[in-house]
Amino acid sequence: MRIITFLFSLSAAVALAAPLPPDPTKPAGAVAELSTGDAIILGLVEGITEFLPISSTGHLIITTHTLGLDSNAPLTSRDGQPLWYRQPSVKNPAGEPLTPKLAADSYIVIIQIGAILAVVLLYWGQLSSMLQGVFGRDATGLRLLRNLICAFLPVAVVGLAASNFIERHLFSIGTVIVGLVGGSILMFIAERGRQRWAGAGREIRNPADMDVTQALGIGLMQCLSLWPGTSRSMVTIVGGYFAGLTPAKSAEFSFLVGLPVLAGAALIKGVRSGPAMIEVFGWSNVLLGIGVAAVSAAVAVKFLVAFLARQGLAAFAVYRLILATILAAVFYL
Repeated sequence: MRIITFLFSLSAAVALAAPLPPDPTKPAGAVAELSTGDAIILGLVEGITEFLPISSTGHLIITTHTLGLDSNAPLTSRDGQPLWYRQPSVKNPAGEPLTPKLAADSYIVIIQIGAILAVVLLYWGQLSSMLQGVFGRDATGLRLLRNLICAFLPVAVVGLAASNFIERHLFSIGTVIVGLVGGSILMFIAERGRQRWAGAGREIRNPADMDVTQALGIGLMQCLSLWPGTSRSMVTIVGGYFAGLTPAKSAEFSFLVGLPVLAGAALIKGVRSGPAMIEVFGWSNVLLGIGVAAVSAAVAVKFLVAFLARQGLAAFAVYRLILATILAAVFYL
């Protein structure tokens, strides 16, 4: 129960971080401000939840709502010029103005760079092995790279095709609740199946030993994570279970698969709205969020591997169900 207590302590800390009232001396429509406290909170939530199977996107949507960063009011630059999320074009003459919500959505994706750095440092040995495999010096590393590519491609294709729809229609508390509950059910099913497979001696000890079909299966499972609240980490760990990986190796494979997924998402967001987001929130708070996310993600990664090896997924599934119940009561009852 200690893990559930810790996670709810994190949620309570976010809930208590209520936004400050608006500054009456600040012109309406001026560039929004992200406080140092907000940047630290968002970095902590991103780092802690990115690799735990509880949905970082869901927790960050809740956090930005709590911090008052989900306004849809159009923003202007300090000299009064409109800021654009998408510039006016022939197809869309009106364009799409940048809002605090869109800027915050971009911020919470871009600070994932911190989580990427944590995994690169912690799993440099596996990354080096894959690089050597490319040059024919490490057969195991080459197989691991093959499996990562197979697990990455499905979610990359579907994510690019559906990204606009997801951003417009699925970033809400309601979709997070659905994702939390659906993911919990899937976790309970996977945990029961894993225990049967382990008893039958069918577990795979190394992700490099999976075949292409198993790796593609994990990739298809990852597509479920595009629904906010589901959790990319959770579905890849569950996919690893179904492929026969041990809990610890499922988590490690999830971390490695997350590198191209997170990097791709951060790159797309950076190209689309990075400059405008920097003008809204400032470089210092973006770098602070990345740094906090890196440190907290490193701690979370080490914790998760040890915890899954001992306890499995059930405690996280219970936490998700309780959190979904609380959210439904607070926002819909």
